[in-house]
Amino acid sequence: MSDLVGDARHLSPSAQEALRLRAVAALVAGRDREDVAAIFGVSLKAVDQWWAKWQAGGREALVMRPRGKPVGVHQVLGEAEQAAVRQAVLDHTPSGLGLSGQLWTRGLIGELIFKLYRVRFTEPGVGKYLKRWGLTFQRPDKRAVEQDPEAVRIWREETWPAIRARAKAENAEVLFADQVGIRSDQVTGRTWGAKGQTLVVHRTGNRFSANAMSAISTRGRMHFMVFTESFDAKVMCRFLARLVGNFDRKVHLVVDRHPAHRSKAVRAWLADHEDRVELHFLPSYSPELNPDELVDADLKRSLPHTHRARNQTELAAETRRFFHRRQRQPGIVRGYFGGRHVCYVIDE
Repeated sequence: MSDLVGDARHLSPSAQEALRLRAVAALVAGRDREDVAAIFGVSLKAVDQWWAKWQAGGREALVMRPRGKPVGVHQVLGEAEQAAVRQAVLDHTPSGLGLSGQLWTRGLIGELIFKLYRVRFTEPGVGKYLKRWGLTFQRPDKRAVEQDPEAVRIWREETWPAIRARAKAENAEVLFADQVGIRSDQVTGRTWGAKGQTLVVHRTGNRFSANAMSAISTRGRMHFMVFTESFDAKVMCRFLARLVGNFDRKVHLVVDRHPAHRSKAVRAWLADHEDRVELHFLPSYSPELNPDELVDADLKRSLPHTHRARNQTELAAETRRFFHRRQRQPGIVRGYFGGRHVCYVIDE
């Protein structure tokens, strides 16, 4: 107690509690306040405060209480309010709720709480809520705003299961295909350097590129073609001819909606080979649904570590070596189908 004098203020909390109770007991017994202050070595102000507390709340008003806030006091938001904020963060972007930006930060979540409930939180305070809610700070997946969620749902729940069932009935092979371009001046990944000094990578002004088309199956098979010209209908027909030449049964090939895939020349080629191959198109703006996109990402991650190409011919050769290496690693190829957004392919 701040009003204790002498040795009394150095007493332990429990001893101070006993002192208050004894002093009030003396007052109840008829002692006057000056005598009580002198006997117990405390100020008249302390005696008066204890007596007022006694009259207002009895013994409970004088007993020792745990220091700090009671459990739950720091949780200014109620359970229902916390649930509402959590769901708002999961279901909406900040801009969708009248705030700024597309990604949630602790500061923006604090602004949302204030907007909804007029309660201010520091960023660390918001962080405690986020941890309690099981939310983590993470890199988001990107989606084209043009993507049609209903088309994606139909593909996953109706179109793809129908393709898989047809292929099984025909004893046919199903593959996912995609094209990728590699440039000589592409630099990806990280490297070691002096702390505080950003490393400068000098790139040649002699820029060149190589392209590839690949197709993979859940059985771990990979087929590819590396080329240096631009990807067009002619290249697509050449790839299809090479692909079907590797199978003695029909192929169902899943691709995106690249103009070359849907060109008049490709449609004509397919009509002449309808017993050998059939194309199926993913929903527009939905690259995450194609497992072969993970092959493209793997290629671009792998090449910077081995990139020694001085011209287009050498770059194309390095690209072929990557694909030949993966062809000998069916386990890695099957692993492409385990991605979070493409595991629907192997889910029954």
